[in-house]
Amino acid sequence: MSALICGSFAYDTIMVYPGYFKNEILPDKVHILNVSFLVPQLRREFGGCAGNIAYNLHLLGGDALPMGAVGKDFDTYAAWMDKLGVKRTHVKTVADAYTAQAYITTDLDDNQITAFHPGAMSFSHTQDIATKGVKFGTVSPDGRDGMLLHARQFAEAGIPFLFDPGQGMPMFNGEELRAFIEQAAYVAVNDYEAEMLTDRTGLTLKQIAERVEALIVTRGGKGSHIFNKGKVLEIPCAKAESLADPTGCGDAYRGGLLYGLLNGMDWETTGRVASLIGAIKIERVGPQNHRIDPAAFRERFRLEFRRSLDG
Repeated sequence: MSALICGSFAYDTIMVYPGYFKNEILPDKVHILNVSFLVPQLRREFGGCAGNIAYNLHLLGGDALPMGAVGKDFDTYAAWMDKLGVKRTHVKTVADAYTAQAYITTDLDDNQITAFHPGAMSFSHTQDIATKGVKFGTVSPDGRDGMLLHARQFAEAGIPFLFDPGQGMPMFNGEELRAFIEQAAYVAVNDYEAEMLTDRTGLTLKQIAERVEALIVTRGGKGSHIFNKGKVLEIPCAKAESLADPTGCGDAYRGGLLYGLLNGMDWETTGRVASLIGAIKIERVGPQNHRIDPAAFRERFRLEFRRSLDG
């Protein structure tokens, strides 16, 4: 059985400015801002929530079906997916659009200036979800209309799905977010997004947890909380060998959640799977450059948590 992962595909172009924005941007001149930064370091990464989550679920040995709209420039990304063996059955090409693009410039203080072009992502509502062989779904950041449509379709088809609003949350008002929660089986947010979700919906975390099978709140280096059946499970943060880049860690964690769900694991185990794959991701720069095979993952899981992944 598969997980249908609805969300974005994107190219992330990341540039590093070897200085400080604060030394180049004059506070009293921002109304006539005209600056240029020399960026000797540049890399282009495969990204987007659907692409990243599917990548991690596939690494773990799960059957990932990413779904999203891409543009006429997707050939390089498509070749990457084919090389990995990640299915493109539900990836739709919009001929007159570009794949979503993020252009990120970072300075030595880790401040970022980002320009994001949604491109083909805005056409996500032209796709309907697949139901054959799909055990779980996700509604991750994507085009606004697509997220609303796919949540409704999962609910109508009786397919439990994970609502993962992420950076897409500002697109929705409180009533719309409450509707997502009522339709979803699971909700996953980070601690900042959790505050935004409670503020916009007027619901407490406890009240949200009562409406779904599980509410997952990630807390960075402090691990994560999983609210399930009136209890709050404390999931420890797995130890990373290095801290290279946090980009894509949240998506890796969600890939781990899906792996646990697909394999009928309890939440204590599922949370630890998610924690560990997130730690493995942070050891490499970029969202899709880490590697591990299922057997090696099981061994590292045993060493990290002093328990077997197979029960």
